[in-house]
Amino acid sequence: MPLRPVILCGGSGARLWPLSRSLYPKQFMDLGGHSLFGDTLNRIRDLPDLAAPIIVCNEEQRFLAAAQLQAAGFAAAIIILEPEGRNTAPAIAVAALAALGTPESLDGRVDAEDSGPLLALPSDHALRDQAAFAEAVDRAARLADDGRLVTFGIVPDKAETGYGWIERGEELPDGYAVRRFVEKPDIGKAEAMLAQGGFYWNSGMFCFTPRLYLAELERHAPRIHACVREAFAKRHTDMDFIRLDAKAFAACPSDSIDYAVMEKTALAAVTPLNAGWSDLGSWESVYLNANKDTGGNVLVGDVLAESVKNSYLHSSGRLVAALGLSGVVVVETGDAVLVADKARAQEIKSIVGRLTRDGRAEKDTHLRVFRPWGWYETLALGDRFQVKRIMVNPGATLSLQMHHHRAEHWIVVRGTGRISVGEKNLLLHEDQSGYIPLGVKHRLSNPGKLPLEIIEVQSGAYLGEDDIVRFEDDYGRDAASAPL
Repeated sequence: MPLRPVILCGGSGARLWPLSRSLYPKQFMDLGGHSLFGDTLNRIRDLPDLAAPIIVCNEEQRFLAAAQLQAAGFAAAIIILEPEGRNTAPAIAVAALAALGTPESLDGRVDAEDSGPLLALPSDHALRDQAAFAEAVDRAARLADDGRLVTFGIVPDKAETGYGWIERGEELPDGYAVRRFVEKPDIGKAEAMLAQGGFYWNSGMFCFTPRLYLAELERHAPRIHACVREAFAKRHTDMDFIRLDAKAFAACPSDSIDYAVMEKTALAAVTPLNAGWSDLGSWESVYLNANKDTGGNVLVGDVLAESVKNSYLHSSGRLVAALGLSGVVVVETGDAVLVADKARAQEIKSIVGRLTRDGRAEKDTHLRVFRPWGWYETLALGDRFQVKRIMVNPGATLSLQMHHHRAEHWIVVRGTGRISVGEKNLLLHEDQSGYIPLGVKHRLSNPGKLPLEIIEVQSGAYLGEDDIVRFEDDYGRDAASAPL
């Protein structure tokens, strides 16, 4: 049976701030012409005999995931939306149910052979050796077909304290039984395991048949199994997305697959993987996995570096100029600049914590905010005015809405826009404009085949994004959800 990839898109990537934000997390961020999610899609593309992938993500990420899936050529993917994050054990259980079909197909009428193994992958890993990865996946799939829950163990090259470890047991035809899982060790314990041999880093990647995983989940974490099954049974479809029942899923305990199943099951196996793997969880790890110049620097975007060594310099738009630096991380975005000692890159979460306590928007969003119809970005914000640049994809339409506290002027700078204002319908071309008075229903759409770009000038007593009443929406959003 075909192997079915499951790509998990949870996590906020706080240690990769300011590029990663809670509403634009690290797996989707632009790392210089590519994203980690896109890299994961490219990684599975070359695997033989694949079923359509299953993507598990949240409400805010759904159109980011859909757009990158489309760009990568995965038109048949299944996208499941979690109402809230409940960790990896429930997320993979949902994917297993989707792979098997309806919950009713799980009461003894489906054999394991009726569905091929799942290949569960986080969306934020880096791998350099695709051939070695494909070979390990092939071995893991055979172990899964033999009735094992398989994890991929990274062959260690140093005494790493940032990962959990796995000790192998008896040898199996395509790997080893798992003797035990080891929590993130101190340096002394890590050095001892490295010297002893027979230990691997825990990668967080798994392979097993969906039926076996669900059976072991029910055995060892019955509450998770029951809640996920109920949430999936009460699901509904919205456009190309499967939405789980929010109430049932919220009642589900939050737990990782390691704690809920893998550390308890007698069927755990490990397949060694030596493919240049890295969990890109910090700017230091991004630096280590990128190509470097003769000075040991990674330069992304519009960067000028003089007498700079062993540093990571990233520009998202503006010129970044650096002089006489060594071992630093500099990351520029439209609304924030990070300057850090590369050796202390793991501590950036403390900065994000301060942003959270201060209620600052820089923790959650960029100036450019992606929406299902395109994106908008703030160009200027002052007392009683705001200027935005809005891009609408061909054929896309914003919601029918109105505002209580602001009026808007729209100027078309590229493409053609159809605007409804009250009872009027206007077709505006480049250099033409429209006015939307306060309190009047209005809507913007792009009837053309090219992107529509407009400049929006808002004026009024209150310009917050929550000043919206939505009447109709093509994307299933209500008035309490994301604006525009």
